[in-house]
Amino acid sequence: MGVAIRPLRQADRPGWEPLWQGYLDFYQTALAPQVTEGTWARLLQPETRIHGLGAFLDGGERLVGIVHYLFHPVTWSLADRCYLEDLFVAEEARGRGAGRALIEAVYAAADKEGADQVYWLTQDFNHDARRLYDSLANLTPFIKYRR
Repeated sequence: MGVAIRPLRQADRPGWEPLWQGYLDFYQTALAPQVTEGTWARLLQPETRIHGLGAFLDGGERLVGIVHYLFHPVTWSLADRCYLEDLFVAEEARGRGAGRALIEAVYAAADKEGADQVYWLTQDFNHDARRLYDSLANLTPFIKYRR
């Protein structure tokens, strides 16, 4: 059966949390519980510009992947830009099209919103994901600095 993509709903919390934690674990990051609570709450608020989608298998019953994205203004365009912030697919579902479907759903949302581009970051050692990303987007030469 194929992958179904839809916005996250309140009832998806039990499936979302292990995927969120898996994403944080992959990037060796720990967040305070209140950050996870706040993130989940913002994903469900229609008035925020942070959005969450889920990838479902088994006729839409089993949540196997998540993506979070947001829109923001930029100085180099009059259109907003779309930042794909978090993407994670459960290990047992990888290679079944969930990651690709999630990215393509973000592309569709960005097109609907009139965003001038969709962009995201990953670490250079994320080889499996980068193979997918290379098939869907152009690698840029930018280097990230942070304080």
